[in-house]
Amino acid sequence: MVYQVLTIAGSDSSGGAGIQADLKTFSALGVYGASVITALTAQNTQGVSAIHTPPASFISAQCDAVFSDLNIHAVKLGMLANAEIIYACADALQRWQPPYVVLDTVMISKSGHDLLAPEAVSALRDTLLPCADLL
Repeated sequence: MVYQVLTIAGSDSSGGAGIQADLKTFSALGVYGASVITALTAQNTQGVSAIHTPPASFISAQCDAVFSDLNIHAVKLGMLANAEIIYACADALQRWQPPYVVLDTVMISKSGHDLLAPEAVSALRDTLLPCADLL
């Protein structure tokens, strides 16, 4: 059996982090990786120059598309960007009940750029932390 794991995170255009790094890791471990993209970043090895976040309704649509088709064994949460996306992810996790949830949310990039809106920290703590099996 090949395990199927979903990463819910931002996209790193330089390939060193986020969805791209998660999918590379999953592949190296022989795991089938699926993804829900929470943010698009314009970044390179020097830093983040811009972030675009899709509406939370699109995050929900991506989650439902993946969960309705694949037998997801675990979910890894990375960059979530804002409270609306956090709530959409929490709703999807409650709706689909994956067996394992890893919370590895990135709040600040290595170069010091905010990747999570400061006002979203309480949403993260109150809604996603209780869903996590591993932090």
